[in-house]
Amino acid sequence: MEALFPGADMYADYERLAEDVRTMQERMAGIRVTADSGDGLISVTVGGAGELIELWLDPRVYRTLDSAALAESITETMHRAAADSQEKGLAIAASFLPEGATPEGTDLRFGPLLHRLDERAGGR
Repeated sequence: MEALFPGADMYADYERLAEDVRTMQERMAGIRVTADSGDGLISVTVGGAGELIELWLDPRVYRTLDSAALAESITETMHRAAADSQEKGLAIAASFLPEGATPEGTDLRFGPLLHRLDERAGGR
């Protein structure tokens, strides 16, 4: 049968790879990371893509009327949470990445890969 339909195995390989990537994407979408500021007055929760899910501010942050310092603390806390989220995503995607891949040099958005796999598999 393989001799008659040599592309059948290749299509099945694409289907398996696409399914594995979709499963990985679902796992990454479930990532939630929370980081707290050093003083404990700010808490930031991000998702698998580093997107802001929740921002919590202790009412005591308003005791100091320094909006620049507050913004800096929120930004720093957000960056820490996003970095932790990216590390978790990298761990989930490790089997698809070259050895030694780093968060700085890795794009964990696999939508374009899935699109390409679908195209190669005949648009299915």
